[in-house]
Amino acid sequence: MVQTTIITSMTKATPASKANKSMGNSSNKSLNWGFLSGNHVLCSKHSTFSKFNSFLAYGLLSLVLSSCVSQPSYTHKSAQNTASEARSSSYSSNVAKLTVASWSDLPGWYDDDLSAAWPAWKRSCQGLMKRNPSGLDWRAACRAAEKVNSSSNQSIRDYFESNMKVMEIRHQTGSSAGSAHGLVTGYYEPYLNGSRQKGGAYQTPLHRYPDAWKKRKPSELPTRAELFSSGQLNGQEIVWVDDAVAAAFMQVQGSGRIRMTDGKIIRLGFAGTNDQPFKSFAQWLLDRGEITRATATMQGIQAWAKKNPNRVQEMLNANPRYVFFREMPASPDANIGPIGALGVPLTSERSIAIDTKALPLGAPVYIATTYPLTQKPLQRLMMAQDTGTAIVGAVRADFYWGTGDQAGEYAGRMKQQGRMWVFMPR
Repeated sequence: MVQTTIITSMTKATPASKANKSMGNSSNKSLNWGFLSGNHVLCSKHSTFSKFNSFLAYGLLSLVLSSCVSQPSYTHKSAQNTASEARSSSYSSNVAKLTVASWSDLPGWYDDDLSAAWPAWKRSCQGLMKRNPSGLDWRAACRAAEKVNSSSNQSIRDYFESNMKVMEIRHQTGSSAGSAHGLVTGYYEPYLNGSRQKGGAYQTPLHRYPDAWKKRKPSELPTRAELFSSGQLNGQEIVWVDDAVAAAFMQVQGSGRIRMTDGKIIRLGFAGTNDQPFKSFAQWLLDRGEITRATATMQGIQAWAKKNPNRVQEMLNANPRYVFFREMPASPDANIGPIGALGVPLTSERSIAIDTKALPLGAPVYIATTYPLTQKPLQRLMMAQDTGTAIVGAVRADFYWGTGDQAGEYAGRMKQQGRMWVFMPR
C-alpha cells in the first residue's frame, strides 16, 4: 500500500508494487518522510501505503508498495544444541540476521492489548493460506488460532508463546550490519470530499486507467502535464475532488476514500501509472526555497499551496508520474484499510509494510519505537501485511496509521528509530 516519498531525488525510488496488489493500489508507502522523498513509488497493483535513504528521502513519504519487491530467500538450519540455537534462528534471510530471543525481551509485551492485534493476525492467516511467498509452514499455527479466546489478552499471549518463537531482527548487510535499530515511518489512507460531477469546489479529477491504453498502450506515455493539457483523460474521470494537493497526496499513497456529496463513501485503489519516473514535488519546493526541511511535510506543503493557489499546478507538474485509480469495495468500518501486499485488508495501527527480502510477508512482527516527534513509547504487535519499494532493510517498517486526517498527521510526522522482532512458527 505504499507508494513514494515526496522528496525522491535523494532516494532509490522504484515503483513499489508495480501493481499495488496490496492496497488495491500501489501505494508509495510511507507518506510521511518517505512521502516527500518518493519512497513509495507505484509499481503495479499493490499497495501499501509504499521508501528512502536520507532525511529527505525518508522524510516525506515512504509510499510505494509491494509486488515489485523480490521475495525473500529462507534456508533452514538444524540446531546442533540449545547453545547453537540461541545464537542463530532456524531461519535466515540474506538481509536480516535473526536470532532466537525470549518473550521477556520484548518491551511492553505483557502490557500490549493483544486483542486489538488479533483480527489482523486472523487476516494474516487468511492471506497465508492463499499466498505464502516465504514458504514457511503457518498451517498449524493458524489452525490453533481458531480455538483462542479472542477477547482474552492472556489467551492470545499464551497462543503466540506456545505456537511461535520470537526472533530478534538485526541488519545483516550494509553500514548498519549488526545493528538492531532501524527506521520506522508511517503511511495512511487519505479521506477526500468528492462528487461524480464537476462543479463548485469539485474541480480536481481522479481518473481511471485510460480505456484507449487498455486496447493499445503507446510506446511513449505522456507526462502528467501533457496528459492534462492534451485532453487525453477527458471522459475517464471517476470522481471530482475539492483539493488538488490532497489528491496528489492520495496519488503518492496509492489509495484513498472519497466522501461523496450524497453521503456515500467510495474507496479508490491503484490501477496503474503513465510509466513516468517519480519526482518529488516536495524536493521541487525545497530547491526553490519555497519551504524548508522543517516544513517539508504534508502539512507544510498544504500550507504553501493555500498561500500560492496559482502555482499549485506548476508544483504538481514537477512530478511527471500520474497515478490512475479503480473503485474498490468500501468497508463501513474505518479500521479496515485497503488491501495490502498479502491480499488482505490492512488494520489501523496493527499493520506494517516490510522488506520481503528480509522478513516473511504475513508474519507477526513486534515493534518498539516511539510516537511521532516524541519519546512516548510505541510498543505493540503488528502484522507484516504490506510492502513498498522504499521500505528497504531488515529493521525497517512502515506503520499503517489508518484513514483520515488524524492518521495523516501521524503518518506525515513519523520518522522514528525502532527495534523489531519477528514471530516464526514452531
